[in-house]
Amino acid sequence: MTPQMKKYFSALLIILLVNLTACSQVDYSNDSLRVVKAEWSIDSLDGFTLKRYHFGEGELFCSAQHLFVIEIPKDSPRRLAFIHDTALTEVSVFAEHRGALAAINGSYFDMKYGNPVCYLRINGEQVGENTPSKSDSINRKYYQYATLVLHGGRPHLTVPDSNRLSEEKMTERNIMTAGPMLIRRGKMVAQRDDRSFVTVRHNRTALGIKKDGTTILLVADGRFKDTAEGFTLPELERIMLWLGCTEAINLDGGGSSTMYIKDEGVINFPSDNKQHDHEGERPVSNAILVL
Repeated sequence: MTPQMKKYFSALLIILLVNLTACSQVDYSNDSLRVVKAEWSIDSLDGFTLKRYHFGEGELFCSAQHLFVIEIPKDSPRRLAFIHDTALTEVSVFAEHRGALAAINGSYFDMKYGNPVCYLRINGEQVGENTPSKSDSINRKYYQYATLVLHGGRPHLTVPDSNRLSEEKMTERNIMTAGPMLIRRGKMVAQRDDRSFVTVRHNRTALGIKKDGTTILLVADGRFKDTAEGFTLPELERIMLWLGCTEAINLDGGGSSTMYIKDEGVINFPSDNKQHDHEGERPVSNAILVL
C-alpha cells in the first residue's frame, strides 16, 4: 500500500469512527428540535391537518425517517370510527367503503385467520377478544395493555388492569385494545427491554391526544434502509411527546402501518411488497377512520 493510500484509508477510518461515536451518543435535545422546527409539508383539509416530513439519512436518531401526521383539533366536526371485517381488507378499501376522509390501520390481528387478537367492540358489538397466552389464560399479553375508547367519536385512552377479560365489563360502545401505552399523563411509559418488538426499529402507527384535546394520528415508515428505518418503541414515545401528546398508544405496526387520505389514496410507503412505493399495502382486520 502506498503512503498516499494509507493516508486515504486513515482519513476514512477517522470519519467512520466519528460517525459511530456520534450515533452511539444520541443527543435527544437536538432530535427534539429537529422534529419541532422541521419545515413540515402541511395540508389543511376538511376539519383536520395533514403534515409530512422526510428526515434524511442520519438526521433523526442517527437514522432516516419518513413521518405522516394527522392533527384533528378538539373543535373539529371530524370524528373517529372503528371498522372491521372477517376478511382481511386493505385500509384504503375500508376507507373508501365508508367514504372516510382519512384512515389508519388499527389493532393487532391473526394474519392467518384474520381475527383480532385484542379486544374490539364496534357500535356495541364485540368482534374481538384479548387472546390468551399458551401458558397464561388470565393475564393479558404485553401488547394488550392500553385501551382506546371513543366517546362521540372522540378518543380517550386508559390503561386496563391485568385481567385480559376486563374490557367485557366496560359499558362504552366502541372499544379498541392495543398497546403498549406510550405516553401517560405527559410522561413516557417505561418499556420492556427484552423484546425485539420494543427494541428493534419497525414501521409504527400510533394515536395520541394533546393537552388541548387535539387528536394525533401518526404513521412512520420503516424497513427501508437509509430512507425510512422506523422506530423502536422508546423512539416512538419521544416522537409522540415532541408532537405534544400527553397520552399516546401504540397500534399495530410493521407491514400493517398505513395512512390513507381521500382523493390521494395511500400516502405513506407500506413495506409488504419490499418496494419504496405506495403499493405495498397489507390487508388488515380493522382500521380507524376519520369521518
